[in-house]
Amino acid sequence: MQVTVKAGAIEQEKTGAAVVLIFDGEKPGSLQNRLDKALGGSLQRLIKQGGFRPTHGSVALIYPESRIAAERVLLMGLGKRSGFSLERLRQAAGKAAPYLRSTGSADIVFLLDGYGLAPEEAAQAVIEGSMLGLYRFLVYKTGPDPQQEKDVRKITILSEKADALGPLRKGARAGEVIAEATTMVRDLVNAPARDMTPAIMAAKARALSQTLGLKLQVLERTQMERLGMGALLGVSSGSVEPPKFIIVEYRGGAKKPNIVLVGKAITFDSGGISLKPAQNMETMKEDMSGGAAVLGTIQAAAMLKLPLNIIGLLPATENMPSGSAYKPGDVLRTMSGKTIEITNTDAEGRLILSDALAYGCRYKPALMVDVATLTGACSVALGHEAIGMLGTSDLYKEKMRKAGEESGERVWELPLWEEYQDYIKSDIADLKNTGGRAGGVITAAALLSRFVQNYPWVHLDIAATSWTDKGRPYAPKGATGVGVRILTQFLRDYAASTK
Repeated sequence: MQVTVKAGAIEQEKTGAAVVLIFDGEKPGSLQNRLDKALGGSLQRLIKQGGFRPTHGSVALIYPESRIAAERVLLMGLGKRSGFSLERLRQAAGKAAPYLRSTGSADIVFLLDGYGLAPEEAAQAVIEGSMLGLYRFLVYKTGPDPQQEKDVRKITILSEKADALGPLRKGARAGEVIAEATTMVRDLVNAPARDMTPAIMAAKARALSQTLGLKLQVLERTQMERLGMGALLGVSSGSVEPPKFIIVEYRGGAKKPNIVLVGKAITFDSGGISLKPAQNMETMKEDMSGGAAVLGTIQAAAMLKLPLNIIGLLPATENMPSGSAYKPGDVLRTMSGKTIEITNTDAEGRLILSDALAYGCRYKPALMVDVATLTGACSVALGHEAIGMLGTSDLYKEKMRKAGEESGERVWELPLWEEYQDYIKSDIADLKNTGGRAGGVITAAALLSRFVQNYPWVHLDIAATSWTDKGRPYAPKGATGVGVRILTQFLRDYAASTK
């Protein structure tokens, strides 16, 4: 994808399609009047005759018939100005781009003047929305398909204000980098489990590290045994695929403290001996979404050259039933020395994260963040609109909430009061890995909290947002790549505040 930013007049821009964004209930401005005049009045006729009302997400296509340089003009409704936001703009671009691809437009121009948003943020939102909306996972498609041949190859941000070009270019670059990282994550998560084993995931991390100059270490089973990672090894014991503990380090600020990102990387989750129902089990290839999001975030941080030191930890394994699998009733000894009684082998994510968080404490981090498809209870609590957030640092939870609002990957905080620790008390071990149906999101986080020592920690449960069956304005069906945009925004804000 080629992304460009330039100055010019929309009527003179030669392109497959020009996108004109229109607010609902407002009189046409000078630009809209000028464009309407060039189109022979067709824009206003369409609105007056009811062919187009600029409600949020509405579209109408006009063919200028050589009156202007563009082959097509797409009118895109933004709804009322009072409800307008970066997310509205991101969604509008995410709908416009694939719509125009279906018309055969190979290049698209967005005019970004007069919408009341900072140019840098607006350009980032448009590029993110467009590129993510255009995403398709076609690796396993075979045979001729006319739809596959259509693609948008170029997106241009156009401004009639020359002094806005600098901020627009900066925002467009950030949007491009973040969208590419999110796309990479979607590809990893959408891949079938047999093509995304722990070993293959480690190979993907190695390739990324070589490309970006990152430091990579992959711990094998014997090394995990020496470290005492009994929880991770217990989960892996039912699979023929060897586990991998993947460590990726981005060093972008010599004097900055370490930030540790931990991502759950269960490359396939059958539930183990506590076997899941057959219905929808095929989507359990996405249980490594947290680990993939950590890789994508480090890719974005490296491409944006953030002045930070970031360590990504990915405990990668399958969770399978077999004669060697760990069982309900077993007790696993974690790297920290704490013991966990197994009451359900399908509550495996918190087990592998317990060892990863304990390992993360070795870096004496300024902050640890884990991101995981941890609990089905998250979708019961929050639906599919929000990431569940818990943690020990009010400061960083608030910063994460702000980053979620800015990025469109919103979070909702749940409590982590001391009383919830009683839910995970075991009669025969230090802890048990489930606390019953009540407060499932919280009790899972309560267990994790026992492995972070006194370091600031934020937990993001993405189980309800990592996959979509319906498709959204800039998230087609399948993996959403959630986590990359909120974490990257959080890290950008963190870097700006610690200059």
